[in-house]
Amino acid sequence: MGAGHDTVAAELVRRARERGDDALVVDVLALLPYGLGGALRRFYRGSVRHVPWVYAAVYRLFLRPGAGRRPSGTPLARLAGGRLRELAERTGTDVVIPVFHLGAQLTGHLRARGLLPVPSVVLVIDFAVHRQWLHPGNDHCLCLTEDAAREVRESTGIAAGTCGPVVAPEFFADAPGAAGWRALFDRLGPGRPPVVVSAGAWGVGTHLDGTVRLLADHGFLPVVLCGGNHRLRHTLAGTPGVVALGWVTDMPGLLHAAGALIDNAAGQTAVQALAAGLPVVGYRPIPGHGADGVRRMAGLGVSEVAGDDTALLGALGRLTARGPARRERIAAGRALFTDDALTRVTDLADAARARG
Repeated sequence: MGAGHDTVAAELVRRARERGDDALVVDVLALLPYGLGGALRRFYRGSVRHVPWVYAAVYRLFLRPGAGRRPSGTPLARLAGGRLRELAERTGTDVVIPVFHLGAQLTGHLRARGLLPVPSVVLVIDFAVHRQWLHPGNDHCLCLTEDAAREVRESTGIAAGTCGPVVAPEFFADAPGAAGWRALFDRLGPGRPPVVVSAGAWGVGTHLDGTVRLLADHGFLPVVLCGGNHRLRHTLAGTPGVVALGWVTDMPGLLHAAGALIDNAAGQTAVQALAAGLPVVGYRPIPGHGADGVRRMAGLGVSEVAGDDTALLGALGRLTARGPARRERIAAGRALFTDDALTRVTDLADAARARG
């Protein structure tokens, strides 16, 4: 749906090719017939942008974790089954790695019926594992935390473990582009700690204009990631003391040059910030999986949640200043990055094939 799934998939491909293997990224929405994938993407984007209560209702009905019977995404996902099977056969695939929940429903359905001859190892890239990630037909799940893996095991009965988040190596070392960003920030807001405000690939957020004015009024330099939302960027660009950016190609440099990240979804931008050593504060999260993910991140101690303006300013004051609070938060975030996800996936796939 958003760019986070694509970013993870692209990094897995890069790692595979770096070690001499081959890999192919497939958009499960593009495999759906009758234009259903495009319609689903437009519905989701429109909901979270304009009527978030609609997406909140969909999340409660289809996705929210917990006991009780609810509708499944499998009937929709299995419409793509024929195309995935043909693609796997034609390319000689050894393993399928869903990094999007609808893909996990598809591979689980096919594996349970013996229609996909190769293992499926689900890579759950969300901190909050909602119901549509879960299908008992998959061979294995890899989650970001042991708590999430335990939930998967208890809900599905399948094997589940942990692996580090999938982030490109450029985020871990001081990026060459950081100097240019620092020079820009010094010119636009001398003496003001730059704070990145993430609105995701689609430029989605609640009262972003109020948030950036609050930051600017209290001595920070808000740097807003508007993604593909040109209207949002145009609106915020007229606010004094605000840097409104469109699609950013040098995220490593930007994150290394900033003082903190304000996050509303616990998605890939938040994970990249942790890798870059940038403290993360959750604030006004988008409904559904965004709110659940932001709370889960904070529960791990790798970020914190600000419940109101006062809490946000207090958190940014502590975390943008040099000192133990910033150092401890950075260390906690970087501790998430343990073993390599692709190595774990291929080892698990090999074991599944050996079992027959």
